[in-house]
Amino acid sequence: MLKFLSKVKIEFNALDPRIASCMEFLAQCNAPKAKESNPACQLQVKRRTDDHPPQITVTFVNGVEEVFDATSTPAQTIRTMILEKGQFLETEQMFREAGEKWPVVIPEEELHQSFPGTKPRKAEEKKQ
Repeated sequence: MLKFLSKVKIEFNALDPRIASCMEFLAQCNAPKAKESNPACQLQVKRRTDDHPPQITVTFVNGVEEVFDATSTPAQTIRTMILEKGQFLETEQMFREAGEKWPVVIPEEELHQSFPGTKPRKAEEKKQ
């Protein structure tokens, strides 16, 4: 998960009962596998004393920053979102390294073409 990130900032008040997501996400970030995947990723923990809601801010390797409300977003959901966006970033990088344009634009007429090796669907199969 951390391999797609350059920075993680976790903010919470230790007395706030809504910090479960922050604490779980912090534990995931501190896991040996996560740290090994990107030792350069900065992990900041800000312990607040005000009533600001728990929040997790991640910065992707391409500089895009995303802020998550940790009171209503489970740590696993945040992790899944990071992995999905990371796979997108890997795909983008792969295309750029190959000299291809990004994003890939598929012409509308090609979306509706049949492809060799596939059978056209019959009307009754479409209904099922």
